[in-house]
Amino acid sequence: MADENTLDGGCTCGAIRYRLGLPPLIVHCCHCHWCQRETGASFALNAMIEAERVTLLEGEPIAVLTPSNSGKGQVIWRCPECHVALWSNYSGAGERVHFVRVGTLDEANRLSPDIHIFAASKQPWVEIPAGHNAVERYYNREKYWSDESLDRWRLLSGVDS
Repeated sequence: MADENTLDGGCTCGAIRYRLGLPPLIVHCCHCHWCQRETGASFALNAMIEAERVTLLEGEPIAVLTPSNSGKGQVIWRCPECHVALWSNYSGAGERVHFVRVGTLDEANRLSPDIHIFAASKQPWVEIPAGHNAVERYYNREKYWSDESLDRWRLLSGVDS
């Protein structure tokens, strides 16, 4: 059972259940046209977390290789039954980091965006609240991540502080 430091989630049909063992490194609200097309929505909301902190509780998602804006592709992990996208792995961090679809969490309301990225291509009617971090394209991790998240990233990347 999840507690205040963990979050459980899963697909629509219930065949896949998972748990996030720590709070995410950061939560991105991505407004790029690629995410808009991929999700069929105005943005994608992804919780970036170490893959080793995502525990499968039930089922086994399938990996689907799809194109990405970078041209390097991404792997989207989906339920084999209902095909809901649970998380992605992008070429930059590879298999070490999952970009978990916040909408698949049981308590998605516990995670709000830490930063809005690719805000230059957001839909014109989407309003980013005053005071929220927003960048036109991407950002410098050192500027926007918490010290704890930066430490976790350094461990994950094998980079000395």
